Amino acid sequence: MLPQFNDPSLLITALTHRSALNEHISTATQSNERLEFLGDAVLELATTKFLFDHFPAEPEGVLTSYRSALVKTTTLADVALTLHLGRQLFMSKGEEATGGRDNISLLADTFEAVVGALYLDQGFETVVTFLELHLFPLFHEIKQQKLYKDAKSELQELVQSRGNGAPLYTVTHAIGPDHNKEFTIEVSVDNQTLGRGNGKSKQLAQQAAAAEALTKLSSS
Repeated sequence: MLPQFNDPSLLITALTHRSALNEHISTATQSNERLEFLGDAVLELATTKFLFDHFPAEPEGVLTSYRSALVKTTTLADVALTLHLGRQLFMSKGEEATGGRDNISLLADTFEAVVGALYLDQGFETVVTFLELHLFPLFHEIKQQKLYKDAKSELQELVQSRGNGAPLYTVTHAIGPDHNKEFTIEVSVDNQTLGRGNGKSKQLAQQAAAAEALTKLSSS
């Protein structure tokens, strides 16, 4: 759930896609792009501080990998989905008809805009509290399953080097309410199941499945 804003117009602007302006769908006078620009910087600082404080022994390179995994487009889009930001977006009918409410990039941008709006409305510490509730908890799974190493890309490169077809990811289970769903995904190559992974988002479950497949292939 989004926090209560002192200035609701900031939130409205954060949820206004540029396509909504011409059709006067939103009361905002500008799109969320400037807030997205601000939110991107605030998000990076907050995430950097979180990692710096929690992993004092890790070198800069590792912390950079951790941060990239936490603030990448797919991770932010997953958080946006749990917050139902897609449903709340002001956008044109044309944008909606082409899948705008489920667009991964658009969802991530909107989340950054909300962070920017919250920063202007209530300051940095409130943003940190918001991220501690919705974004930072994902890092436990990212680190535990080494998802910051992007196992999907490694698996893709490995199977291609062996002349196999591209990995196919299939959702086999999805349990729980929308705001706290657990996914199980299997990855197969040339109709052979190589790995299975669980996660709070499809992206995390895919990475976990790919990591298991890599372990299996490396021992074969």
